[in-house]
Order: sequence, then C-alpha cells, then structure tokens
Amino acid sequence: MVKIKLGYAPTRRSIFSAPDAIKYRGLTADRLKELGIDFVDITDINEEGLLYNDEDRIQIAEKFKREKIDGLFLPHCNFGTEFECARLAKDLDVPVLLWGPLDERPEEDGTRLRDTQCGLFATGKVLRRFNVPFTYMTNCRLNDPVFERGIRDFMAVCNVVKTFRNIRILQISTRPYEFWSTMCNEGELLEKFNIQLTPIPMPELTDEMKKAKEEGSEVAEVIKYCRENMEICVKDKELENVAALKVAMKRLVSKYGCQAAAIQCWNQLQSEIGIMPCAANALMNEEGIPVVCETDIHGAVTALITEAAGLGEKRSFFADWTIRHPDVANGELLQHCGPWPVSVAKETPKITYPLAFDHPGSITAEARHGKVTLVRFDGDHGEYSLLLGNAKGIDGPRGMGTYLWVEVDNIKRLEAKIVEGPYIHHCVGIHENVVPVLYEACKYMGITPDLYDPIEEDVKAYLRGEDVTL
Repeated sequence: MVKIKLGYAPTRRSIFSAPDAIKYRGLTADRLKELGIDFVDITDINEEGLLYNDEDRIQIAEKFKREKIDGLFLPHCNFGTEFECARLAKDLDVPVLLWGPLDERPEEDGTRLRDTQCGLFATGKVLRRFNVPFTYMTNCRLNDPVFERGIRDFMAVCNVVKTFRNIRILQISTRPYEFWSTMCNEGELLEKFNIQLTPIPMPELTDEMKKAKEEGSEVAEVIKYCRENMEICVKDKELENVAALKVAMKRLVSKYGCQAAAIQCWNQLQSEIGIMPCAANALMNEEGIPVVCETDIHGAVTALITEAAGLGEKRSFFADWTIRHPDVANGELLQHCGPWPVSVAKETPKITYPLAFDHPGSITAEARHGKVTLVRFDGDHGEYSLLLGNAKGIDGPRGMGTYLWVEVDNIKRLEAKIVEGPYIHHCVGIHENVVPVLYEACKYMGITPDLYDPIEEDVKAYLRGEDVTL
C-alpha cells in the first residue's frame, strides 16, 4: 500500500484573530484524520501549533525533514505569514499544497476575523518569487466535496513526484539494434532527474534463471499461478522457463534496488532460453513491478509514474500504437506481444505464441474496455515532456498478443504529435483518469505536460474544483 506523509504547517498572521486561527488549525487537523490522511503536526513547536515566525519555522523544517514528509500542506487559518510559508517550502523541496478555509460573513460592525483569501493571494506571489512550484486548492469549506478530492489528488501528485525522484531501472542487456527509437541519454537522465540505470548483461539473467530452476520452489509457485489464472497453450518445459524468467527478473530487480526493468526481449534472448519474455513480463507487471519491452527506458519511467498517479491501486499496460481501426474513424489498436498484466484482461489470457515470432511465451488476451489514460514520457535534445490524454476501449477485430482497440477524440491530431515527437510508438495505459494528477505533477518533475487533446482548460477547471457541486 502506498504511504504518503504530509507535513501539516497551518499558518496565521498577528493582525488577525489568533483564536480563530487556532480553531481552524484544529478543525482542519480533525478533517485530515477523518479522511485517513497521514500527517505530521507542529503542536510541539509552539502552543498554538501554527507557523508565524522564523524561529519556529526553522524547528518545523528540521522536524519535517526528520519525519521524511512527502508533501507540505499550508492551510491559511487566517491571513497567514507568506514569507515564512515560502521559506519553509523552499527549504523542504517537496510538493506544496496551498489552501485556506472559506471566510465567514463579516461581523455586524464590519470586522473580519481572518481574510484567508487575501492571504492566499499574497503567499502565491511570494512562492513564485522563491521559485517554489505549488498546488492551489480552491478556497472552500472543510466539508465541501472539493476539499476531499483536492487532498486526495495532491496525495497522488506527491506519490508521482516521490516515485519520479527515486527511479532506478534494471536494464537487461542493450537495446535491440533495430530500435534506434528507444535510445536514451543515460547521463542526462541522471543529471536532470536522478533517474538511475542498472545495466546487466544477458548472461547474468540466464544464470539467475538456472539458479531459480535448481532451487525449484519459487518457480513451482509461479507455474501454479499461471495454471490457475491462464489457459496454457505451451509445453511444460516452456512454461517452466517462463516461470524461471519471472523469478530471475524479480530477484535481480530486488538485488539492485530497482523499481522497474527494461528488457531487450528479442532476438538473442530467445536463442538463449527458447521463449519470448512477454508472459514473464506480464507476471512482473501484475505485481506492480513494470517490465517494458525493447529496452525502452523512457517507457519504464512512464509506467512507474502512471501507476504512481493511481496510488498503485491499478496496474498499467505497456503498448504499441499500431494501426487505425478499420471501421471507427478515430479508432486505434493498442497492442503488444503479450506483456500486459492479467488484471487488465477482459477474458482468460492464454500463454501461447506471439504475433510475428516463432518462440512461445507470449500472452493473448483482449483488455477490458472503459475509460483509459494514455501516457508517454520522452525527450531529446535536452527537453523532456509528458504526452497524456484519455481514450475509451471499443469493440474491434480479434487480435493476437495483448490488445485493446481504443477511440480518441481526434486520431489525426494524436498521430501528428507522436510522429513529430519527441515521442515514439510506445505508450502506457491505465484504466483510470489520471490526467489531472500527472498534469499537476509535471510542475514538480521539471517536465512539460503535453495534452494530445485541447483540454488544458478542462484539466485546470478540474483542479480548481469547478465541476464539483455541493
């Protein structure tokens, strides 16, 4: 289960009501507890539990660093002290959520107790001066639906950023010679984003497979899982190789402290072990450890942040954009030889032979229909962006491998974006709308969001909560 911890630093300013600020500090903390949000309070720093001076701010920063918070929540319980908020946010370098409770009606004599909205305007400007990216949750009441959604979306943003900043990918052999499109700049990924690669040669993988087969127990468990969840259309020895490959990859991912893998997958691997790796990849993907094809490092990054945007609750699938739908004007076939996790299938998957290859070890199954998000992290010439948007699964001709026919708003517009780049024919899909979360996370990751449909204003409206009614 994903664990995200917020640093809770409610703030006030002296010229407005301190008792009212203390009241809202408590009410907001109670609401976070009610929602099951894990947060670190500052009630031990001063008796008010509020941020408003520099001495306390230093202690708060030290505490939050010790607690390893993933995001900073700055509720403005009255006007707030904008420069202390900015100093704290700058020091912590985590995603920042700016919000304040909606002000009440002024007193009969015209007195206002909090002026929360005005303080939010000030803090937003000072955060910009400090070059601190932040997320703004609209000025609202604690029980408004937009508050709960905004908090949960911010947790997902924190999870994407936390994931992105700590990526290490197991690279199993070199990229296939023919796949110039999947080349990446390893040094640049490390220098710009701290994305680390762990390259290993093919014999290290095959040696680990031999060990797994000699020991037997883990391989037997994987074989049992396959027989219970798939239709087996390959020989027993070939199924054993699928299981051994899965066990070997998982061990190597663990050994090198990686979160995902990118495997050469053809052609030398088949000569070494007699199978395609697709079904083994699918088994890893089902466990939330993305394994992508054709040594596509950028594809592995895409898979990790896409699943992080869904808080790890759903599995993603790695696909090729392949051909247009023969009958639907804006339809397209997403397909790959068979690496998709079992949980995305709408039918019992078969372990069989893939399209265009002679070796066994692929999965054939159509994916579930419904709304999906499609994503691609990529870059060249030192510039990186995230292509993202929505599609829906539709009916289409029977296919081989793992596949899903989808319909988008405008296939010609999408096609041009992929061809003109910096993208390639690979993408990652997930059965959930994570476009707003990934769009917002881009500001913290230092990459450009690139929506393949002209929906940026719709996404911003969602983030502002304009679609939520009381």
